[in-house]
Amino acid sequence: VDRVLEREEGHRVVALKNVTINEPFFQGHYPQTPVMPGALIVEAMAQAGGLAVGGAGHGDLLPLLAAIEKVRFREVVKPGDQLIITATVKAVRAGIVKISAEAKVEAKVVTQGELTFALVPRRES
Repeated sequence: VDRVLEREEGHRVVALKNVTINEPFFQGHYPQTPVMPGALIVEAMAQAGGLAVGGAGHGDLLPLLAAIEKVRFREVVKPGDQLIITATVKAVRAGIVKISAEAKVEAKVVTQGELTFALVPRRES
C-alpha cells in the first residue's frame, strides 16, 4: 500500500494503493489490456490487514499471513485506478487474528475476502 488513510488501533485500517502503468507487472499482464493481477490485490489487502493487526497491542509479536479464504474478484483493476482497502479485525483468539478485507475502486467493491494472521514472536537479529 502507498498510504494509510485511517487507523483505529487494533480494529481497522483504511489504506490507499495508486495503480500506475509503471508497475512492472503490467508489462506481461496483459500487454494489450493491462490488468492488476488478483494475487497483488490480495497482497495489498494483506498489507492493510497486517497494519490493522500490528496496532492491536501485540508489541513483541509479528503478524504473519497464514490463510486466505472466501476471496472474490468482482471487477478488474486497471492502470490509473486508486484502490481503497479496508481491513477490519473480526476476531483475536489464541495467537490467531481473523480479518475481513475489501478493496474498492470509486466506491465499488472490486475484491473482498477473509485473511487469517498468526502472531509469532519477533526474532532479534
